[in-house]
Amino acid sequence: MIPASKRIATFAAGFRDTQVTAAQRHVVYRALLDTVAVTVAGRNDPASRIAEKYLVDVTGTGKASSWISGQRLPPESAAWLNGVAGHVLDYDDMLPPMRGHPSVAMLPALVALAQVVEADGNRLSCAYIAGFEVLARISAVMAIQHNTTGWHATSALGILGAVTACSVMLGLNEQQIVHALGLAVAQASGNRQNFGTMAKCFQVGQCGAAAVRAALLAQAGFDAPADAIDGKYGYMTLYAGREDLSSELDKLGSSPLEFERISLDVKKFPCGYAIHRALDGVLTLRTRHSLTLDDVESVDITTNSRNLEPLRYTRPETELEAKFSMEYPVAAALLDGKVLLTSFNDENVVRPQIRAFLPKISKQEGTGPMLPRWATVRMRLKNGTTVEEHATCSRGDAQNPLSDDELLAKARDCYAYGQRTWPSTMFADGIVDLAHARVDEVIMGLTSFRKIT
Repeated sequence: MIPASKRIATFAAGFRDTQVTAAQRHVVYRALLDTVAVTVAGRNDPASRIAEKYLVDVTGTGKASSWISGQRLPPESAAWLNGVAGHVLDYDDMLPPMRGHPSVAMLPALVALAQVVEADGNRLSCAYIAGFEVLARISAVMAIQHNTTGWHATSALGILGAVTACSVMLGLNEQQIVHALGLAVAQASGNRQNFGTMAKCFQVGQCGAAAVRAALLAQAGFDAPADAIDGKYGYMTLYAGREDLSSELDKLGSSPLEFERISLDVKKFPCGYAIHRALDGVLTLRTRHSLTLDDVESVDITTNSRNLEPLRYTRPETELEAKFSMEYPVAAALLDGKVLLTSFNDENVVRPQIRAFLPKISKQEGTGPMLPRWATVRMRLKNGTTVEEHATCSRGDAQNPLSDDELLAKARDCYAYGQRTWPSTMFADGIVDLAHARVDEVIMGLTSFRKIT
């Protein structure tokens, strides 16, 4: 049997930017804009500030950009910092079969290398899509078991997509890509116990930095075994219980691509994705029945199976804990009528009216498959009546995507939250075709902001 790394390498080495369409580049640019924007929004978070200060002492200068300051850094450092800041608010896009965040796992590393090799947007799109295909195919086999075991899919699984993308960006040959994948496996890490703390976004930054390191070392001749993924003691044994990848790897590159069939879910709310459908249901009921928090006696939420696994906090005390709580966002939605970036500020999380209502919220998982996601919200009102809403497809899901204008509005809000002016450039004012733009030019256009005074 041909090793998994070899099969991935054959696909990646043969995937050409001439295969990328304008429609696909459009989606990649939306992902880039969204990821840069949520990174800017996270620039003032304590984790981002600590990470940036740390780099001052341990790194030099280079060609890759910090998305939060514009400082030029070596690619590995830029990938790490942008990954940390890009994930700290948990507002970045999702790939449901992965149970993780594909763009923040891949783009900080991919963009950093694109700036070093002076790549254009077509090459960036090609590399991103190749990484996405590998992520989607492997996730279809192993993501559920991987997640249930306790691994953090965005980092420990995302690194395989990230290193594939980086390998395509650098133009590595098949043998070099095999080595890069093995070196990525050697660094794959991250667990769900760290959710609700700074360690979660550290894991995502580490994913990008490790992918850059693996690809550059492979390019320089550093080797790794061809069976690092599916060998007796390889990645699949340790991370997913030795499921067989063959059926999905056979489909790599087949039409339609997973990038087109599944695409990306863009977050409408800045919190764990497992909460979004419940929030849709709560806000719908609040509007439909003109409710306030004082009108509600209790809330009961039922979701699809395995949806509640990442929601560790029932009585959160901090911003990061609140992002992995079903109870806090639901209470905040009832009280405020909206869930925004500011909803998760520490002082808002501990509001007395919210704290008093948290015990009145219950949650449980239903039976059946994990996907598709859904949530049923039942509210018992103080007047003795009960109202109910069943939510399935959220605004921002791939099946119900944000319009370009809605995505730009989200980006502008992120820049304002990060206390940065919206950059007036062609790359910020519209969704552009990346075909002939240099990646460095795009990134500089999106980060040519000023501090809001």
